[in-house]
Amino acid sequence: MTTLTVLPHETLCPGGATIEAVPGTSICRALLDNHIDIEHACELSCACTTCHVIVREGYDSLEPPTEKEDDLLDKAWGLELTSRLSCQACVKDAPVTIEIPKYTINQVSEAK
Repeated sequence: MTTLTVLPHETLCPGGATIEAVPGTSICRALLDNHIDIEHACELSCACTTCHVIVREGYDSLEPPTEKEDDLLDKAWGLELTSRLSCQACVKDAPVTIEIPKYTINQVSEAK
């Protein structure tokens, strides 16, 4: 099992969490399986940016993003160098720490 640490998020995970994930599981699937209801509008198909996370530790332990993921990430709100779509980033054997951004592109668009 791989340790996935989720930093506190105001609404989705106020106290933060430490969960265990089977290697090969996407970060998004691990979050959902542990009742952390990250938005995932495209149902994990790499077609939106709503499951965007920022990998704070363990980025290099993940497979590199595909060109398609990189193209989508360019549209994510709050993009950072270690941003990933959680539906595409699968854990391996090394611990990973993530931050779920405060907003998704959907929320930012709706606020206008």
